[in-house]
Amino acid sequence: MSVDDYLNSAEIDTLSVRAGQRRTQEGEHSEALFLTSSFVFDSCAHAAKRFSGEEPGNIYSRFTNPTVRAFEERLAAMEGGQDAVATASGMAAILALCLGLLKNGDHVVVSRSVFGTTTVLFGKYLQKFGVDTTFVSLKNIDEWRAATRATTRLYFAETPSNPLNELVDVARLAELARDKKCLLAIDNCFCTPALQLPLQLGADIVVHSATKFIDGQGRCIGGAVVGSEEWINEVRGVTRTCGPSMSPFNAWVFLKGLETLSLRMEKHSSNSLALARWLEAIPTVEKVHYCGLSSHPDHELAKKQQKNFGGVLSFCVKGGREEAWKLIDATRLFSLTANLGDTKSTIVHPATTTHGRLSDREKLDAGISENLIRISVGLESVDDMIADLDRAFSVLKK
Repeated sequence: MSVDDYLNSAEIDTLSVRAGQRRTQEGEHSEALFLTSSFVFDSCAHAAKRFSGEEPGNIYSRFTNPTVRAFEERLAAMEGGQDAVATASGMAAILALCLGLLKNGDHVVVSRSVFGTTTVLFGKYLQKFGVDTTFVSLKNIDEWRAATRATTRLYFAETPSNPLNELVDVARLAELARDKKCLLAIDNCFCTPALQLPLQLGADIVVHSATKFIDGQGRCIGGAVVGSEEWINEVRGVTRTCGPSMSPFNAWVFLKGLETLSLRMEKHSSNSLALARWLEAIPTVEKVHYCGLSSHPDHELAKKQQKNFGGVLSFCVKGGREEAWKLIDATRLFSLTANLGDTKSTIVHPATTTHGRLSDREKLDAGISENLIRISVGLESVDDMIADLDRAFSVLKK
């Protein structure tokens, strides 16, 4: 039995370490890093075969590089997809998906509860190219159904959502998408394949910002699209032609990140649940948004379609922007930055950062209030996180 045959039946923790690796003649144990812009051919005939596709192989690192390919194969294996294409960022992944699968006159239905920049991409920039978008409630399947037109080509949702931890029933939404003959793409950034497998639930495509938990240490920018060979071939054509490609170095970093992904997501989840439960008991906290809490309206659905609850939570402090800013500025352990998925805990005010480009109406529809604070819970001691926040809350009383 070959290694590939063995990996066909391997579990995700094994795939995260072993899938996609092709050793060179040097026999390296860790994945090789191919820092080269192009590849040399034996002859003109050899080059012609590569460029025509008659012979597989590497040509130019914008669209063929062994390190990038190893990352694509490993992530595809972990997600249960046939193939994947890596991109320069998570937003580049969404853009490449749209450019590859949509055309002028097509219609898209998108959840209101997506990352702020995703809203801008669909609502402003794709509109310029004749792709119309309707935004709907993430959780209300009837709204998705009512918004669907004869020209609807794609449903796009993020679950759990950023930053309110709202969920959609992926299996139900996938059933509707099949009935309406459109594709369902799920942004799996918050859970990663360590906690959720949207393709197994019926989705057609999975999108990632590898910048977040896949990297896990806030080092590199990257993204990926995973799905069937049919759809990924279309998306890969975009990255080859337009160039929003992942660098080999970043792919190598992400390969290393995938190796520890399951372990990290388990710790992120346990720390988040402990912190969320502590926040629920704070009198100056109005509401905690974390699907691991039994009080969260999507808690039972989260238990059904996720292995754990993830590493991001948000909460509303009593008051408004002034109180939220005062609390955030009073923390010392948390890094004030908009990134998430890091080993280091981060804290941010979504209304003036990650969702700052949205209109007041769009913020209201997405549940982004002025007193909302988002925390990406890292791998520090949760007791130290609680102590830091406890001291910060005391500042609000002064």
